[in-house]
Amino acid sequence: MLEFFITKVRPFKWVPHNMQNTVRIVLVNTSHPGNIGAAARAMKNMGLADLYLVAPKDYPSDEAISRASGATDILDNAVVVSTLEEALADCQLVIGTSARERNIPWPLVDPRQAADLVFDEGLVTAFVFGREDRGLTNEELQRCNYHVHIPSVESFSSLNLGAAVQVIAYELRMKSLLMKDAPVVTSKWDVPAANVAQIDYLLEHLEKVLVQTEFLDPEMPMQVMTRFRRLFQRSRLDQQEVGMLRGMLTSMEKKIK
Repeated sequence: MLEFFITKVRPFKWVPHNMQNTVRIVLVNTSHPGNIGAAARAMKNMGLADLYLVAPKDYPSDEAISRASGATDILDNAVVVSTLEEALADCQLVIGTSARERNIPWPLVDPRQAADLVFDEGLVTAFVFGREDRGLTNEELQRCNYHVHIPSVESFSSLNLGAAVQVIAYELRMKSLLMKDAPVVTSKWDVPAANVAQIDYLLEHLEKVLVQTEFLDPEMPMQVMTRFRRLFQRSRLDQQEVGMLRGMLTSMEKKIK
């Protein structure tokens, strides 16, 4: 029965120094269009090209074009979506910017460590930046594998959105220069890593079965599914492992019926 849920895949390779193919910048609910332009300029300065905008308040905008200062190609090719789920669906690694401690601890890195992750893992990666006034919500941050914190001084810690993108883009650029002459690396995974959409489907399936077995009370869910999400994202499941787990859940559903 297991073969039904496991797809056979071929070994794959990735080239770690081509950030344009593997890294996207995601801006969530940006209020000021000038900040979108500043982010685009920072991206182009450091060799990034893939910009996603989640429900921007004012875009397209002449102010964004003006602040981009020549990086209008980044704006022209930007993908505008309604939800963060759409922006992340095909990503395999998600790193969200955060300046606050959370109720449930999450893996935390600094910008240099985040750049190391991008090149070490070789996965399609999104860096997610929140709203200018309040950042990312707890729910949005829970969709991230890691949180990245820029260690600015405590007495004046708030960074402009464009400046925050610049810091991350700079660290990625420096890492790419270090890796410039490195050989092409064969992925350490024999099966491609699961993407965000696949993990979301797994969590939905798991929640359904947990409710059916009365392990989870939908009226008092506590933090059960949040902790399962953290567990799966920390484990870095590949596509075959997701298929195995969903196959197991389907088998349980049949027994319940």
